[in-house]
Amino acid sequence: MQKIKTALLSYGMSGKVFHAPFLDFHPGFELLGSWERSKKLIQQDYPSVKSYATLKEVLESDADLIIVNTPVGTHFEYAKEVLLAGKHAVVEKAFTTTAAEAQELVDLATEKGVKLSVFQNRRWDSDLKTVRQVLLDGVLGDIVEAEFHFDRYNPLLSPKQHKETANAGAGILKDLGPHLIDQALYLFGFPQAVFADIRTTREHSLVDDWFDILLYYPNFRVRLKASFFVREANPAYTIHGKKGSFLKPRGDVQEDELKLGAKPNVENWGTESIEKEGLLHTEIDGKVALEKIPTLQGNYYDFFDGVYNSISNNKEEPVTGQDGLRVMQIIEAAIQSSAQRKAIAI
Repeated sequence: MQKIKTALLSYGMSGKVFHAPFLDFHPGFELLGSWERSKKLIQQDYPSVKSYATLKEVLESDADLIIVNTPVGTHFEYAKEVLLAGKHAVVEKAFTTTAAEAQELVDLATEKGVKLSVFQNRRWDSDLKTVRQVLLDGVLGDIVEAEFHFDRYNPLLSPKQHKETANAGAGILKDLGPHLIDQALYLFGFPQAVFADIRTTREHSLVDDWFDILLYYPNFRVRLKASFFVREANPAYTIHGKKGSFLKPRGDVQEDELKLGAKPNVENWGTESIEKEGLLHTEIDGKVALEKIPTLQGNYYDFFDGVYNSISNNKEEPVTGQDGLRVMQIIEAAIQSSAQRKAIAI
């Protein structure tokens, strides 16, 4: 198996938790190291890799693939340099700060003949995978409405300054928003219009920390919500069709296990607790059914496997740059809608 030499542009929480463990575990990747500006930590976890002092060092290395996992406001600048250097790129969410930047990166990757993917890892969450399977099974009938939540209870401001200062990459809309928006587009396609309300609710907050986005489809609606003031969680996924309903709490365990230092595997990785099973209430073959649905196994490994195949076997990226562009188009429409208090046709 050809090894894809890979470097990270940061070894904070993202690099340590979401990227390095899978790059180290997947047999198709060789983790070269990470750009580290102040704290030099990656060699504590992976002694054989390198800590790069500058971006120039990373770009001049023999890396085939570079993970752009720095703060959102830097994604466009760094990803552009990576692509101009002829390297493949995976860019963390939010992909960029504007749709125009996203389009420029998509065009540049095509021009340079390199692969560009967006790290929308939550397509491989156990709960989202289960929701998708229920939809594919068609047991709900024609969809009437769906509502996705990414809620937390955390009134305190983040200690990470780039998340709480007013800048183009800050705010919940570009933090949790890309997850929910990407999942909606992945399941239902691109909507016809967007209506949104974006607010600031935490004391002393300088950035948006609450949103309610309504996506208009020809025959149904999808609502996306996120808040820092939800002590008692709503179902993460609520879908109502003309035959029945499916309710699923958020239950994916991967992030929590990775934060505790667990290493990924392909056997029982991403297995939820049985208490988090979703509830299906529908009609099957003329009979009403009310039952719990076993949750599918989540595994972010599949994203990295998709990246490997896109580079080594010239397959389509697991999440394309075009996918990232569509998310940014929804975000821009949501900002415009909230400001003008009206639905925005796309």
